[in-house]
Amino acid sequence: MSLLSKIVIPLFVVIVIFYGFKKKINVYDSFLAGAKEGLNITLSIFPAIMAMVFAINIFLDSNFIYFLLNHLRGFLDILNIPLEIMPMALLRPVSGTATLAIMNEIFIQYGSDSYLGRLASILQGCTDTTIYVLALYYSSIGIKKTRYSLGVGLFADLVGIITAFILTMLLF
Repeated sequence: MSLLSKIVIPLFVVIVIFYGFKKKINVYDSFLAGAKEGLNITLSIFPAIMAMVFAINIFLDSNFIYFLLNHLRGFLDILNIPLEIMPMALLRPVSGTATLAIMNEIFIQYGSDSYLGRLASILQGCTDTTIYVLALYYSSIGIKKTRYSLGVGLFADLVGIITAFILTMLLF
């Protein structure tokens, strides 16, 4: 298997070059045009990424989320929802990296095979980074009206979060 993984990408490159020569396409110029376009896209989405990372870091470093969740402790206990997983559930639509860091902390503190570890894993798979995706991709192509996309995406995330809790309770 390791030999196959070392061969796949170079083989793909050779196939693309051969196909380009067969179709009489200047492969090198096409590659440079694609690289230039990729760089332009990177430059256009960089401000959105920087703003998102900055806002998430301020939010996490302020500990506001933990202050808010401590006031909801009674309600979460009634629903049998662990308080430790809620920062991940709330931040998942915003940032995949932040939730991966939270999931890693849950793995370190409770173990990956614990109830919380499994819940974190299922939660990571059942949801998406909706706000991040909208901010990044919509801003890169200039879409300003995100009303329906945002609503549908956040509703899908809510369904994913609820599904993750239900699946974990039923299976583990």
